[in-house]
Amino acid sequence: MKAPRIIYEDEKLIIADKPAGILTIPAPKKENNTLTDLLNHELDRRGVEVNAYPCHRLDCETSGVIIYAKGKSAQQAMMDKFRLREVRKTYIAFVNGRLKKDFGAVTAPIYNRNRRRKEEAVTKYRVLKRHPLFTEIEAEPVTGRTNQIRIHMKAIGHPLVGESVYAFRRDFKLRFRRAALHAKRIEFTHPASGEKLSFESPLPADMTDFIKKYN
Repeated sequence: MKAPRIIYEDEKLIIADKPAGILTIPAPKKENNTLTDLLNHELDRRGVEVNAYPCHRLDCETSGVIIYAKGKSAQQAMMDKFRLREVRKTYIAFVNGRLKKDFGAVTAPIYNRNRRRKEEAVTKYRVLKRHPLFTEIEAEPVTGRTNQIRIHMKAIGHPLVGESVYAFRRDFKLRFRRAALHAKRIEFTHPASGEKLSFESPLPADMTDFIKKYN
C-alpha cells in the first residue's frame, strides 16, 4: 500500500488524508500497513530521522484529515490541545432516513469500557441536504469519545449509512461498504508557532458516487 496523501508538513506536524479501510495504529492483532507504518516508511525513505506519532485516531472505516506529530514532545503538545478541546473537528456523515430538524445537538452520555463509566458526550449537527433515503449532515463532536458520531446518530434513530456495529445493515434499504463518515476539516492553533491553521479533505470517491447513485 502506498503512502497516504500529505496535506501539510512542517518540522513539528504532518497532516495526512487517511483513506477508509486502514487502521491508524495496530490493533491487538498487530496488523501491518497501518497509517502510522506507512507515514514512517515515507519519512525513512526521505531520510527524516524522527518518527511520526498520531495525535488522535480515526477508526478503520473513517476517511479524512488526521494530525500526526514529529516526535513525542510535539505529540504531547498537540494531544494537550485535544484534551483542552482546542481542536475543532468537522465531519460529513450520511445517515439513514430524513432528519426533521435542520440542526441540533445530541447529548447522550457514552460508556467508556476502559474506565467502566458513562462520560459526557456532545455532538452538534446540521443538515446539508436531504436525499430520498438518507440525509447528508455536517457533524461536530464537541467531546472526543470513541465512535461518538456513530453512537449518537444511532441514539436519535438515524444510524450512519453502512453502519454494522451500532445497527444492523440488513434493517435498512441502503447498502454501503463502510460506515459513511468522513473527517472533512480540522482547525487548531499550531503548538509551536501559535499560528491558526485549518485543513480540509475532499469527500472521497465512494461517498460522492453514493450520492450520485441514490440522489
